[in-house]
Amino acid sequence: MKALILNGALENDQSMERINKLTEETLIEHGYEVESIVLNEKKIGECMGCFGCWVKTPGICVIDDYGRVLTETIINMDLVVYLTPVVYGGYSSELKKALDRIIPLLLPFFKKISGEVHHKERYKTYPEVVVLGLMSEEDNEMEEVFNNLLKRNSLNWYNSFSGGTIHNKSEEQIKYQLKEKLSHRKGI
Repeated sequence: MKALILNGALENDQSMERINKLTEETLIEHGYEVESIVLNEKKIGECMGCFGCWVKTPGICVIDDYGRVLTETIINMDLVVYLTPVVYGGYSSELKKALDRIIPLLLPFFKKISGEVHHKERYKTYPEVVVLGLMSEEDNEMEEVFNNLLKRNSLNWYNSFSGGTIHNKSEEQIKYQLKEKLSHRKGI
């Protein structure tokens, strides 16, 4: 089984390195071959919203940078972990930029799901997704906003996202939180 960690750490964020390492260790313990990508170390341009990935070069972004590699890497994984500091109830700018660039994994056509309009899937299967949002302190309102974001995003990937927020505490407490958040996935 292959797992990918998308580390959305902002520049000079040491706390995310520790969480990334603990996440890798936990996945390896459960038999995953793990690859980690620290997004702020890669050249990933912002999505231009040009729809070129749908009409000019179907399934491939027109921007020739690491975003193309990322899209191909993601679709070939069994599990993808979004690792991000929680910023105003959302993803970090680094993770958000990367997620905007993987839109070629969906088709430009639409269908209704439970009365809502969503993109049709390009592939038969997509990797399972676990989202881990690091919070330095407890904030129930921000945590609720973040968890709602996960639910809404999972609708577009045709599987339910699991995970949620983890609080930056002792290493043992973080390991416990990681195992709890990852335990809902296949093979863990």
